[in-house]
Amino acid sequence: MPQNKSAIKRDRQNKKRNEHNRARRSKMRTLVKKVLSTYEKAAGEAALKEATSFIDRMSTKGILHKNTAARKKAQLTKHVNNL
Repeated sequence: MPQNKSAIKRDRQNKKRNEHNRARRSKMRTLVKKVLSTYEKAAGEAALKEATSFIDRMSTKGILHKNTAARKKAQLTKHVNNL
């Protein structure tokens, strides 16, 4: 348990950020599954656009590493192109 004021505040901030980041990662995984579950080109492209936009935002905010974001976007794009 933290003892001083700054450690108590840091603990409070970490919990809040953890919840925020967890929600964002969950949403990203849902969008990825949405793209991978499409079997029509038009629907896949629409879902891909939404997912790549969100993944880019995640990487700029530091929730995802930039190489991880690039890899995920490449996998999704490859899936949609093969439809």
